[in-house]
Amino acid sequence: MKHVYILLILISSVMFSQNEDVLPFREIPEYPDTYTTNLVAARMIDGLGFRYYWASEGLRTEDLLYKSSPDAREAQETIDHIYGLSKFIRNNMLPTNKDTSDKISDFKIKRQQTLMNLKAVSDALKSTNQPFDLKQTTVPFWNIINGPVEDAVWHCGQVVMMRRASGNPFTSNVSLFSGQVKK
Repeated sequence: MKHVYILLILISSVMFSQNEDVLPFREIPEYPDTYTTNLVAARMIDGLGFRYYWASEGLRTEDLLYKSSPDAREAQETIDHIYGLSKFIRNNMLPTNKDTSDKISDFKIKRQQTLMNLKAVSDALKSTNQPFDLKQTTVPFWNIINGPVEDAVWHCGQVVMMRRASGNPFTSNVSLFSGQVKK
């Protein structure tokens, strides 16, 4: 019986590590030949996903606990806020396929869910040639862009700053301009 438990733990570990390898937004997908309103909105979400992926990639416990001053947020609180913003974006942009999860305490799971929320929105926007129905959201679409989308981009920059200050700088092997990992 002991061997069965060990085998199950090993299989779970391998499956989880493989799942980490396939998280979305390691790179931004190739851009399309044409543009539509949906594709522009999706590209904004892709850019946010890419920045979040790399801002949060390889964070250590000491990075998550870092805060710039006694009354500032810890990096993990900023990560929590970005997750909340991704959930707000998904739940207001998608008529179905909502993120109904409760508070997530594990950083790796929260990171994965944040990226999956953004991926769901990006995929939904890319999946149709029909213009996005501005009336399908509970808040104005434009407020989603200048509110939670841009707020999340802002907070990704804060995470990058905090990780640098805690001794774990953002990788230089990423091009924010092209959305690609440098070869």
